[in-house]
Amino acid sequence: MTLGNKRLQIILGIATSILLIPLLAMQFTHEVNWSLSDFIIAGILLFGFGLLIEFLLQKIKKHNNRIVAIVIIMIAFLLLWAELAVGIFGTPFAGS
Repeated sequence: MTLGNKRLQIILGIATSILLIPLLAMQFTHEVNWSLSDFIIAGILLFGFGLLIEFLLQKIKKHNNRIVAIVIIMIAFLLLWAELAVGIFGTPFAGS
């Protein structure tokens, strides 16, 4: 197994683990109420950004450039997630 494959497995494992959190919470409380479309959208976001990070790690060789690229990707992910969750910018994209 190459380093890229192992790293990809770790990224996908983390994304899957994050998706399991609301699934487990739904079993114990009615405060968490995700529909199938919520899980699909979250999965697309998590796996998509995870694969994008893996792609950038393979293409960018300089350590400092990797860090900057990953920070930018993570900020974009968090802003998109927040917009979809609560509509912090009030765009029609969030359904506001």
